[in-house]
Amino acid sequence: MANFGSNRASFGSRRPPAAVEVRDLRKAYRSGDEVVHLLDGVSFSIPAGQFFAITGVSGSGKTTLLNIMSGLDVPTSGDVAVFGQVITRFGSEARAAFRRDHLGFIFQFYNLMPTLTAEENVKLALELLPLGRSEMKDRAAHYLRLVGLAGKERRFPNQLSGGEQQRVAIARALAKQPLLILADEPTGSLDRTTGHSIMALMREATANLDTTVVVVTHDADISALADGALSLDVTRDYAAHAGMEVS
Repeated sequence: MANFGSNRASFGSRRPPAAVEVRDLRKAYRSGDEVVHLLDGVSFSIPAGQFFAITGVSGSGKTTLLNIMSGLDVPTSGDVAVFGQVITRFGSEARAAFRRDHLGFIFQFYNLMPTLTAEENVKLALELLPLGRSEMKDRAAHYLRLVGLAGKERRFPNQLSGGEQQRVAIARALAKQPLLILADEPTGSLDRTTGHSIMALMREATANLDTTVVVVTHDADISALADGALSLDVTRDYAAHAGMEVS
């Protein structure tokens, strides 16, 4: 694969040491007469530039945690800071603007527009950024090439394999040149071999670009590829390993 390179402007002249800081995060909801504590006092830190995994079985709160980290959801209590910005204290419009400007997303089922080509799907993610059409086209071509899809820019999603569609989704996230990429079960709909190839690609992107990647997965094997990992279980016993700071 071609060597990764970064052409993203810095997020200011200085960066705090952590990409994400989660402090005493709690999320509860009511189910009938019962209050369910899905997240109950979770605290951890992810250094900038890491490839980080959040693992756990279904129902352990992985996607809820990711949604709070992105500002799509709000906690019952506690805070999340992304590169020093405490997004849990933002209003809904400010959270949406922060997602637009600084976050990239990769989903399990790709979320590609079926009537758009690979190039057009990547460019679509850039529409709300202050970019000219020429720069949008250049970025789309650049990142599709980086994920190994040179020559397939004009193919539609139904002309691509599942693994290739996920590569388009990765290129779409990278093309925003975000501070942080959040991936929700990005290999869940792929076979094991293709899934591990996709994870290796994301790991390589993290190592060579100025981007932090957080992957939510039920596959504990993926944590072996990560710089750090958080494991959530349904007993609410939160554990950390692989060099992650936890308080």
